[in-house]
Amino acid sequence: MQIAPARSMAGIAGITLAAWTACVPAMAQAQQAPSLVDLSLEQLANIEVTSVSKRAQRLADVAGSVYVITADDIRRSGATSLPEALRLAPNLHVARADANQYAISARGFNSVIANKMLVLVDGRTVYSPLFSGVFWEERDLMLEDIDRIEVLSGSGGTLYGSNAVNGVINVIKRQASDTQGALVAALYGRDDRSVAARYGGTTGSGIAYRVYARRAERDNAVNASGQAVRDASGMNRAGVRAEHSGGGQQWTLQADAYDGRIDQGSVAAPSERRLSGGNVLVRWSMDHTDGGRTQVQAYADRTARDQPGSIRDAITTLDLDVQHLTRSFANHQLLVGGGYRWLRDNAENIAPQTLALLPPQRHLDLANIFAQDEIAVAESVNVTVGAKLERNAYTGVEFLPSARVTWAFAPNHLLWAAASRTVRAPARVDRDYYSPANPPYVIAGGADFVSEVARVFEAGYRAQPMAALSWSLTLFHHRFSQLRSVDATPGGLTVNNNFSGKLTGVEAWGSYRVSDSWKINLGTTQMREQFTALAGTSPVGGSAQLGNDPRSRWNFGSSWDLGGGHELDVTARRVGGLPNPAVPAYSAVDVRWGWHVRPGMQFSVTVRNINDPSHTEWGAGGARAELSRGAIAKLVWRQ
Repeated sequence: MQIAPARSMAGIAGITLAAWTACVPAMAQAQQAPSLVDLSLEQLANIEVTSVSKRAQRLADVAGSVYVITADDIRRSGATSLPEALRLAPNLHVARADANQYAISARGFNSVIANKMLVLVDGRTVYSPLFSGVFWEERDLMLEDIDRIEVLSGSGGTLYGSNAVNGVINVIKRQASDTQGALVAALYGRDDRSVAARYGGTTGSGIAYRVYARRAERDNAVNASGQAVRDASGMNRAGVRAEHSGGGQQWTLQADAYDGRIDQGSVAAPSERRLSGGNVLVRWSMDHTDGGRTQVQAYADRTARDQPGSIRDAITTLDLDVQHLTRSFANHQLLVGGGYRWLRDNAENIAPQTLALLPPQRHLDLANIFAQDEIAVAESVNVTVGAKLERNAYTGVEFLPSARVTWAFAPNHLLWAAASRTVRAPARVDRDYYSPANPPYVIAGGADFVSEVARVFEAGYRAQPMAALSWSLTLFHHRFSQLRSVDATPGGLTVNNNFSGKLTGVEAWGSYRVSDSWKINLGTTQMREQFTALAGTSPVGGSAQLGNDPRSRWNFGSSWDLGGGHELDVTARRVGGLPNPAVPAYSAVDVRWGWHVRPGMQFSVTVRNINDPSHTEWGAGGARAELSRGAIAKLVWRQ
């Protein structure tokens, strides 16, 4: 597939904007959504989050290390993709590997196939059973539809199951009732171009709906010698959402489909990676008179990847989840639930001389039941205990318990602590990966590979000591056992569980309102890892195979309303060096100027890496991608 040149994408954006404008006789006079600079920090603390307890809680009351990226944060950052928006979370390490691939994780173990973060999009799990991680190039969401992103670092196993070892990224989209009317967003940059359109309305019976479509293109990244990495891409995505509420009941129906092409190979042997997929989700809930709530959710998902020289794979998932919250018992909030996931992976080993999944087809059913009880033991002290039993196709039943306690010892001051046990269940690359497809094997799947285990201990302090200042501080200690290793044996390499170790660190962030029109944020994560091989074993490459993580990261953000509809935003990050393969520490500063041209129209220009012509974030040697300074212009029009 030929990637459209920059000039053609600019033309597409212009034609689309002109077409939408022609459909409306005059620009709507709707007021702009308020900037978060206009909200008090107390209102920000009252933002409701759901990722820690699977029920709505004020952020100020949450017993967990949660950072919330709001829709306005995303808009004012100038982010062009979901991974770029995730850079705003100080408890995440986000490293760009090339034009499309990212390494994203919390609290260590980072790689482009990181496997210890669970990612949800509107309640739908988007991890791949191939490696227990996320193909980020497939998550090309329309950012204007996102309401908030909740980033929980630390174990989420009791409520979310295996693979939520080091955290949960929960992307929550706006309700259809909040996206009424028309919107067009066009973006043009040095390496990125996109155009998206959305329309929302309400039927006569009160059903709110929206439909959207998005086209995005990225140019090849380049390495240190200026040569193209050959990873240019084009992605198409479209979807619909409808919802209705009344009589204490709410239901939601949504569906999405995508298709994309990513260049790979070389000039002499060009080829392209092909991605496609679609999903349908239905959710029904009822609020009870006692303050309880029942929710039933089901979704179907199918993804397909065709990667020349590697594998052709199609995954079908059917998922059902039920949960019930009751407050019928004095001082108790009891949440119970369960779920079942039917998953079929159909792999075609198109390069058996290089790699193969054996057997090619697998059923990977997953079933769970859980219960969690929040108990008010005193006026200012709450204790939450819970456990999940989860059965997977490889290791059988896993036990995932947790306990949390909060103490609101003063107004706007909260101390909390938590302890939990969670696991990462085996993925196909752990058990079924062989190279080549027939013996003698260079790599033979880990027939005896069992779940990796993490025991997580945390303590935190969240406070707003004055109207203009708020902060969150978390200390954490993780103890790991049975971590994955690749070991040399007389018969070749095999996958085993021969690493153990620990990780200790601190996460901290805060916000300060300098004036009514200026707010700044500062955040950091500092951590130390120590991994050792079991006695008598020598895994190939040592602990470097577990991930590549900096010891230190810093984030800074400044949002300033200049008046007259103008905005000035600065985001900066400092990321420490990576040990193996070695990647130098770097600093990056992005500056955005925004202008509310008139009600319903916004224009912005963002300059990336204004402090440095280029830097690298991931990869080995001279072949890794260089991220260069560049400008991005964006126009958003809404009716």
